[in-house]
Amino acid sequence: MILALIISAVLLVLAAIHMLWGFGYWFPYREEERLVAAVVGTRDVTRMPGPIPCGLVSGSLVMLLIVLWGREHPAQDWIVFGAAVVLTVRGAVTYLGFWRYMTPQEPFASYDRRYYAPLCLALALGLAIAQSIRF
Repeated sequence: MILALIISAVLLVLAAIHMLWGFGYWFPYREEERLVAAVVGTRDVTRMPGPIPCGLVSGSLVMLLIVLWGREHPAQDWIVFGAAVVLTVRGAVTYLGFWRYMTPQEPFASYDRRYYAPLCLALALGLAIAQSIRF
């Protein structure tokens, strides 16, 4: 149960941050260019993704929370498994050469290796464990 609460809190915070970005609030930086360098990291990108991509990420995280805490349903295992796969892939690609080529901008490249990828992998593992013991 504690694992499920920790995962839920992290997912909720991530959903809220993506929602803020969708509304044009550049948290934790005030300047859009600095935020792009920290959270996007791709070449020649100077603007944050718009409200639709940010809203899709935020909405997906909230939907995952609803599935996690909702009544047991046959599709629940597949949805959580799918989310764990997506998070695993996102975390794993960080350590592949093509991803380094696609996202060389600092500080994103360093943050990605140090924080973003390990967080994705930890969330994927946590989801798998929590779902397997049916919190």
